[in-house]
Amino acid sequence: MARPHTTVDAMVILERDGHLLLVERAGTGYDDGLLCLPSGKVDPGESAADAAVREAHEEVGVDLDPAALTPVHVMHFQNREGESRIGWFFAAADWEGEPFNAEPHKSAGIAWHRAEQLPENTVPYNALGVAHYLKGEPFSFHGWLKE
Repeated sequence: MARPHTTVDAMVILERDGHLLLVERAGTGYDDGLLCLPSGKVDPGESAADAAVREAHEEVGVDLDPAALTPVHVMHFQNREGESRIGWFFAAADWEGEPFNAEPHKSAGIAWHRAEQLPENTVPYNALGVAHYLKGEPFSFHGWLKE
């Protein structure tokens, strides 16, 4: 029997004055039109924190110090396709540079949104992670049991 493959993701919660930065997906072929945190898959040989730093730079043009990232939530998630994912959510209060849409071929834009009232079109995986972060809950499981 083949061993299951689990994708590891890194999400960055950039927070400013009670607002979080979200990216609008576009042109990717998956969840286009939905909002998400700056995020992506952890590459082979890369730590989740290093992936968070890389993704924040690639997607919104900011530079993060890995030591300034705070791991705030870990989620074991099964998506609607039945794929297993482990999401590391990191909070960052300080960064270098002003965020901008650094990947216009993958994003329709970026915007700040109230942390407690994320738009309905936020990717559920990200919205769940933010909700757990706001409650101070360090880990969760979603999609595995009937919820």
